[in-house]
Amino acid sequence: MLIDSHCHLNYLDDPEEAIDRAREAGVTTCLCISVDEAGFPAVKSLATRHADIWATAGVHPDAADGNLEWIEAELAHERVVAVGETGLDYLHADDASAQARQREAFALQLDLGIRHDMPVVVHTRQAEKDTLDLLQAHAGVKGVLHCFTESWSMAKQALDQGFYVSISGIVTFKNAANVRDVAAKVPADRLLIETDSPWLAPMPKRGKTNEPAYVAHTAEFLAELRQTPVEKLRQETADNFVRLFGCGV
Repeated sequence: MLIDSHCHLNYLDDPEEAIDRAREAGVTTCLCISVDEAGFPAVKSLATRHADIWATAGVHPDAADGNLEWIEAELAHERVVAVGETGLDYLHADDASAQARQREAFALQLDLGIRHDMPVVVHTRQAEKDTLDLLQAHAGVKGVLHCFTESWSMAKQALDQGFYVSISGIVTFKNAANVRDVAAKVPADRLLIETDSPWLAPMPKRGKTNEPAYVAHTAEFLAELRQTPVEKLRQETADNFVRLFGCGV
């Protein structure tokens, strides 16, 4: 088994062909991630048409100014298995009001995760303290820190709260020593892998449009990094995905 726990199939030029290539590469399940209201119908449509594609419903921090009211109703859809992606990204939100709106949108979606007993897919960049503060303020929330690029200290605190950590193809980049450090330390029963396609293609595909099939390269790199057989890592991360999201084949 091999699962891409985070991708944006709806942003690919030909999602159907990408899904076929993923299957040929041994990818048995993909989680297609929502980032805003406008893109959600395409996400839901892909998950509805394909038994091995699942969906999330939520609003990315970059879209925190948008409508959030639609999310809760869509959580009842049979193909939607998580809230998000949500979270905090202060890289381009350097004024207090923009950061405050992100925190409000994140808190609302964490509340939805608790109320509906669904995992939350968390994006965090340059906002470690505020992300952790909000997670800790929402006791009982579960989920994953996706495409993790922050410190081991942050990862450890999230792991202690019961969260999973997902590693993308960034781990294969030469300048990503911090990501490799975290990826080597995450317990085997809390590790997920992802593409975050169409971005961040791993070596040896770096520079190309990323797609779910390329999660196989990340799995191979991680297995070598963690000094474990690749089939074991593939099975462990797939089992973790099924445990967290309650779906997957």
